[in-house]
Amino acid sequence: MLGVGDDSALLAARAGFEIAVTTDMLVEGRHFLPGADARALGHKALAVSLSDLAATGAAPRWATLAIALPAADESWLGAFAQGLFALADRYGVDLIGGDTTRGPLLVVNVTAFGEVPAGSALLRSGARPGDDIWVSGELGGAALALAHPEIGEAAKRLHEPEPRVALGERLRELAHAAIDVSDGLTGDLAHILERSRVGAVVHYEQVPRAPAFKHVKDAALEKRCVLSGGDDYELLFTAPQSRRAPIESVARQLRLALSRIGAIRSGASSLEVLDADGRPMSYRGGFDHFAAP
Repeated sequence: MLGVGDDSALLAARAGFEIAVTTDMLVEGRHFLPGADARALGHKALAVSLSDLAATGAAPRWATLAIALPAADESWLGAFAQGLFALADRYGVDLIGGDTTRGPLLVVNVTAFGEVPAGSALLRSGARPGDDIWVSGELGGAALALAHPEIGEAAKRLHEPEPRVALGERLRELAHAAIDVSDGLTGDLAHILERSRVGAVVHYEQVPRAPAFKHVKDAALEKRCVLSGGDDYELLFTAPQSRRAPIESVARQLRLALSRIGAIRSGASSLEVLDADGRPMSYRGGFDHFAAP
């Protein structure tokens, strides 16, 4: 209703819809390296918030941007804006406000707003015993890029993630619970298990992994990246077995791989990862935002 130009923007959801809100902060040295490509950073700053909306089943509508900069560099800002607005235009997102200030290091914060039909939002708390566990795309590529930045296809996954917006909207009628894989498969699945008060088993060999691992013959690194690596921004969701055919149809329509990797079971909120022989595997948890870089 009212965008940039006043002290506040004014928003109104359409009749029968609710507004979903999410915010994400990217801090230099923690979430990206000093000297990161400005255009890619503009893309990622918005993409990570659109990914959260996708995990809720919401259609993105608006965003605000708050940014702290060590200095006002016009060419850097121009490239950053190109990356952000190119993605915003793809998904019909209007930038409706924000704030800028000088700071000791670069910090970018985006708050995104979306619309979801009333009562239909996907939550972390909806998983039920017997549900299949699904994941979109491939995992581990972004984490691999941190170890091997020279692998171009992995670096693109890290710096320019693709939010699964269309998939999120399609899952509203199919899935019981969802989350985006931002902090690693095991860590993010643990959030679903905790909120839903259920357990789960995941079959490691069924987890789709980035093709870039063909360049690295390191099984330990691959396991760590696939199970615990962050920044993939794929959708992880649970759905009843009766929805397998419709979900596979969505995969074909969107030309996006959707893989069944395990199942939800009753009991304590614990996760068991099994190897190809059905034996339990050890694994690390997800990304710790307060651990030393």
